[in-house]
Amino acid sequence: MQLIRRATSRSLLLAAGLLVALSTQAAAQAGQTSLDDVRAGRFDFGKMWTFEYAPGDYFTETYGFEADDAWFERARLSVLRIPGCSASFVSANGLVATNHHCVRGAIVRVTEEGESLLDDGFYAPTLADERRIPNYYADNLIAVADVSDEVFAAIDQAVEADRGDVEQQTLDAIGARLKAQHSSPGDSIWVQMIPLYHGGRYSAYVFKRYTDVRLVVAAELQMGFFGGDADNFTYPRYDLDFAFLRIYDADGNPHQPQHYLGWPERGVEEGDVVFVIGNPGSTNRLRAVSQLEYQRDVQVPALVRFMSSRLDVLRRFSAAEPELAEAMGMVNRTFGLSNSLKASTGRLAALRDPMILAKKKDSERQLVDSIRANPELRARYGTLFQQFAEIQHARREQGQYYGAFLALGNRAFSSATVRRAMAAHTYLQAQMRGAPADSVEALRQRVLAVGDFPSLIEVGFLTVRFEDFERYFGPGDEIARAALRGQAPAVAAATLLEESVLGDSARAAAAVASGALTTDDPAVWLAAALMPVVARARAGQGQLGAPEDQLESDLGRVRFEVYGRAIPPDGTFSPRITDGVVQGYDYNGTLAPPYTTFFGLYDRYRSHGPDSEWDLPERWRTPPEGLDLSTPLNFCSTADTYGGNSGSPAVTPALELVGLNFDRNIEGLSRDFIYLPQQGRNVMVDVRAIHAALQYGYGADRIVVELTTGGM
Repeated sequence: MQLIRRATSRSLLLAAGLLVALSTQAAAQAGQTSLDDVRAGRFDFGKMWTFEYAPGDYFTETYGFEADDAWFERARLSVLRIPGCSASFVSANGLVATNHHCVRGAIVRVTEEGESLLDDGFYAPTLADERRIPNYYADNLIAVADVSDEVFAAIDQAVEADRGDVEQQTLDAIGARLKAQHSSPGDSIWVQMIPLYHGGRYSAYVFKRYTDVRLVVAAELQMGFFGGDADNFTYPRYDLDFAFLRIYDADGNPHQPQHYLGWPERGVEEGDVVFVIGNPGSTNRLRAVSQLEYQRDVQVPALVRFMSSRLDVLRRFSAAEPELAEAMGMVNRTFGLSNSLKASTGRLAALRDPMILAKKKDSERQLVDSIRANPELRARYGTLFQQFAEIQHARREQGQYYGAFLALGNRAFSSATVRRAMAAHTYLQAQMRGAPADSVEALRQRVLAVGDFPSLIEVGFLTVRFEDFERYFGPGDEIARAALRGQAPAVAAATLLEESVLGDSARAAAAVASGALTTDDPAVWLAAALMPVVARARAGQGQLGAPEDQLESDLGRVRFEVYGRAIPPDGTFSPRITDGVVQGYDYNGTLAPPYTTFFGLYDRYRSHGPDSEWDLPERWRTPPEGLDLSTPLNFCSTADTYGGNSGSPAVTPALELVGLNFDRNIEGLSRDFIYLPQQGRNVMVDVRAIHAALQYGYGADRIVVELTTGGM
């Protein structure tokens, strides 16, 4: 089947929603349109289509091929969900393609003594050399069913107080029935009940789980993560972010999948359509505007401040103690936090964009108009958005607690002394109450179980937590006074660590053993002031959670009643398919090309030099013999991807693999809330680069033969 070429680009772009709402966004930014005139676009809620509501007619009409049930079945059965990511079958012998960063932990687990597979890469020259990954799996969606009617029939008949229990019982019964229906001897079948539209619909996903998964090929970490944190969420990119796995059956033979993706003779060109199949993570596109405003004003700013301050602590530590930081794997820890910070900063920018909010308000207005126009809907949902607003008002009144106590018990990014003090306060209170000996002993073990951070990290985490107390409560608040004791946060943190026996685990263990730990300890005193307020704040937030969940379910139900499957549900890390076109975009005063090449990779390496984030492994510092540097390396498209889509295959209408999704650009970070393809792009490794790397970089001839001929 021929790819769709850009000769039809104007009609294709229009049909794909790239010129939404007559370019009201660009016009408003140019001052030609007021925000009151902004209108929602057809695809503002995105294109994360589900397989049970497959958009066959839309694909067929828009892209000119027969997207029938058989096509969607082949697409669905060719892809996999692996821990945290997506993947796909690419041969009749169970070969699986995904991103390198998706299997980074698995690569570490199969690394043998004396090896450094992350640094050096891996290739198994024979089947016998393929390494089984311990405690790993891959899930294949073999069946899916909309079970909403059955669930709602049970829920709607239950009294309000029993609805949660009835819902869970109904879902469990459906899951058990479907598991029995699809199981056969030797199968590992599990059923996941997915609430779509935030509980507005329910689907049952039946997965076949494979647990014998082996590593076949992996690029070096430096090639898979070329450009490091600096290039994260950017484009143009130059990453060779790929790896191959193989699934084996219960007899230890390569699995023979029913369907797999073809390996093309050529890749994509600008204007070609691609379909990306994978498991996008949780998004917020269908939430009420009042919920987004709360996120904008309270939740996301607090998250950004939290991550930024903790990242500063870790970076200062790494600079001061580089050897210890390396031994602790601090590079990966700081990258994970930096990745989240970058994403949250982009989300906050989107929430603060008045054009985006205006589009969200218009879509909500249209839904309200539809509800009001239907007496039945009006009777059931007429006050829906008012109720949302009331809950968000209550959340705002507790906003200071959200920021001050954010991740208070997090073992990776919160003070060990505070966590230890809270455990110690509970332990001492139990002792004084005369609690049963076994309960007291369990609480004592909780105190002793809290480990230590290096001193620079501990004093840093404690300082920024005290800064949080001061910022959110004010210096005169009881908690701030207990923490600061009239001192600046940094001084107060250092003083507490010096004076309290809970400042490190050794002193804490000695104090517990000798009975020297008392309520007079300054850290315990702080915990005594802190814990009742934390408990009240959590209870207050908890009281809002259940009503808000019910409202979200109601919103999902009425949205589906009004719009049906025309609006896809938010991401749920469940299998989806999305469409887009290969296309560059305007950025930074210039043009981003639709694809990059190996020429660009070597330019970045030569421009930044060794020992930078654009360094190359030894194997690649000189281009391998036979490598054509004009080979496309990465490309971008307008496909609607999100976190969880890493490793997702990008395919043609003929279901040939042309790329592996591994990132999105900065402009695409707004996709948590809205799909705006004017500049938002997903970023993929081109299969032409993978083919060239296998052939010339890694000498993986048997894999090239398997991909191109089907032989082994």
